[in-house]
Amino acid sequence: MPTVLIVDDDPKLLKMLQRTLVYENLSVLTAGNGLEALTLVNAKKPELVIVDWMMPQMDGVTLIRRMRDEENKTMVLMLTARDNIENRVEGLESGADDYLVKPFAPAELVARVHALLRRAQPKLESQIVSYLDVTLNLVTREACRGENSLTLTLTEFNLLHLFLRHPRQVLERGQILTDVWGYDFGGNDNVLEIYIGYLRKKLEAGQRPRLIHTVRGVGYVLREE
Repeated sequence: MPTVLIVDDDPKLLKMLQRTLVYENLSVLTAGNGLEALTLVNAKKPELVIVDWMMPQMDGVTLIRRMRDEENKTMVLMLTARDNIENRVEGLESGADDYLVKPFAPAELVARVHALLRRAQPKLESQIVSYLDVTLNLVTREACRGENSLTLTLTEFNLLHLFLRHPRQVLERGQILTDVWGYDFGGNDNVLEIYIGYLRKKLEAGQRPRLIHTVRGVGYVLREE
């Protein structure tokens, strides 16, 4: 039975979420702040952490960064009232795998929890994926283009991994958002464009030719110029 840790300083919300996920046949732990949560993460090793942003002692973003600094790859869902694009980028850039804004529909939360737990399951695939001179090692999380090592955030790594699994195939925006983030941000949000820009800058360092191309009105494709 997968274990989910819920981190929030609202006792009523904690109880509601706990009841909801126990009904989904999940083992549920709770914590009221980031410090308590970090101890539970290290001791109990849950498959998923659901974390609020604003909490006493240690906020959610700091908690996630501490986890990632310790090379903890536990799936993380941010559950917060902060809903503007800058907050979403910061939350995902800190290492969160998904981001859900309060107030939320319990059914959507459950769907995202199950999607993240599926993503956490080990996949039987090659340890190395590559296209042209770009290579990712899925075990060591190392990335390189030619002889140059690339320093990628978790989201950048996952985004590049998606492109490398589908070279020369046009990927629609919705498909990319669903695969990398687990959901679609919505009509006016430009998080995908921001991360494409980050990735292009790193891949094209040293005046290397562009590999990720925009297909107007559709999405993006990984191919030679």
